[in-house]
Amino acid sequence: MSASLEEWLARQSGAHPRSIDLGLERVAAVARRLELETPASLVVTVAGTNGKGSTAVHVEALLAAAGVRCGLFTSPHLVRYNERIRIEGHDVDDAALIGAFERIEAARGPHTLTFFEYNTLAALWLFAERGVHCAVLEVGLGGRLDATNLVAADVAVLCSVGLDHCEWLGETLEQIGAEKAGIFRPGRPAVLGSAEMPASVYARIADLGAQAVVAERDFTWHVEPTGRWHYRGAHLELTDLPPSRLEGWIQYRNAATALAAIESLAAGPRASRLGLLGALDASTVAAALRQVHLPGRFQVVRGAPEWILDIAHNPPAAQVLSAQLRRRPCAGRTLAVVGILSDKDAAAIGAALAPVVDEWFLCALPGARGSTAEALAARLADVVRTPHLFPSVAAACAAARRAARADDRVLVCGSLFTVGPALEWLGVYSSA
Repeated sequence: MSASLEEWLARQSGAHPRSIDLGLERVAAVARRLELETPASLVVTVAGTNGKGSTAVHVEALLAAAGVRCGLFTSPHLVRYNERIRIEGHDVDDAALIGAFERIEAARGPHTLTFFEYNTLAALWLFAERGVHCAVLEVGLGGRLDATNLVAADVAVLCSVGLDHCEWLGETLEQIGAEKAGIFRPGRPAVLGSAEMPASVYARIADLGAQAVVAERDFTWHVEPTGRWHYRGAHLELTDLPPSRLEGWIQYRNAATALAAIESLAAGPRASRLGLLGALDASTVAAALRQVHLPGRFQVVRGAPEWILDIAHNPPAAQVLSAQLRRRPCAGRTLAVVGILSDKDAAAIGAALAPVVDEWFLCALPGARGSTAEALAARLADVVRTPHLFPSVAAACAAARRAARADDRVLVCGSLFTVGPALEWLGVYSSA
């Protein structure tokens, strides 16, 4: 009898001696046996400390609106593992994943793989099997040594560089930038979602002879007070666009970066037959913006009180979240349900959020990287004076709901392991 998806995932969790083992030798060897070095006619890879998931789903939506059969690989997941691999806008089912894992296991030979490497190979195999025209790959960790980098992207996007995963990528922005810039390829577009990148990123582009496409230089956007906005790039000028379905001011930048990536892809010789530029008029782009979906990124659940859920698991993301909350004031208080993994900079996350939070509901998170609410309170002691402590996300959400008045809002943030369970507790989780 074939193993279930849960059994496969449990087996993969302990298959390799280390849960994170950056390097391409093992995974590339298995990919060669499976003939996955080119899983689709076109490939867009998206990296960044923050913004990469939102940018990747904007790329997916734009390609779909233009009639391109698209596969999307993102990680990690909020609730269901199947979220990680989407084809034509739909999560793949358990049977498809199990079939991919069986093929990988048959080709693996002497090589052991990490959980993420199995995941990456499954995505590439399914994209090849289903014949997608374009594969959109979100980088898992860093770039240069991430499993997604075994594929040479036609267009590589770097959204942002911040201090996170320092134990793997380096202690400085220059070191981290150099690792993330490892996804660029000679002569191919390197789209930067911000001009404010470390010098190491620009040095890598110059060394490779990649084609830099830089935000606010090579593509720009302007937002009207109404929320409608305009985009100007190398080949496209679009006016009176609606805001993205993903809420928050940062999504204008992410959507513009995705448009620049599509422009760059369309200009390449391998995409000419798709006629992308002709397909991307204002109405097509508007339709794509209305269809974008990614749970847990400044997700607003309207009601009395209103709930806002945002993963915000590192200091730069918490700073963006704080700015977005200030742009969206509420009449009452902000009550924050917060859970943060033990290997994250909780003090810096808390300092970024403290000016916009009135009451804190700290919760424990499970797992080896988890934390008790008491331990989290100790890490936040400099910025959080009298928090409420709870043994689970659900208990913290229930207490926040009881404490909230109709004109308050409840913020849930700090980790995907906080936001995922909160979405389930609220009964509003949807992967599509």
